[in-house]
Amino acid sequence: MVDKIIRVSETSEILFVHMATAVAKVGKSVHRIFVGNLPWTVGHQELRGYFKEFGRVLNANVIFDKKSGCSKGYGFVSFNSLQALEKIENEQKHILEGNYLNIQKS
Repeated sequence: MVDKIIRVSETSEILFVHMATAVAKVGKSVHRIFVGNLPWTVGHQELRGYFKEFGRVLNANVIFDKKSGCSKGYGFVSFNSLQALEKIENEQKHILEGNYLNIQKS
């Protein structure tokens, strides 16, 4: 939909089109899961470390309370392959630092 872009200058129009294309390509190949019941001691690195055995982790993000800085007990992990999600689903239980993890596709 290039004809709907308002031209500010030649450069900004080209940059806008390239950015939209890059987002579309990335969006198709990213597979994301929700991970609940995380121990409060688990951070981004620990979450990434646990899930890297299933496939290449693009992003591992634990959600923290902005005021207290404490973990809210859940996070999200993104992979670049569907095979990683299949490996996760095939494993019966996921335990991290003593907690059974609640995993769902998101």
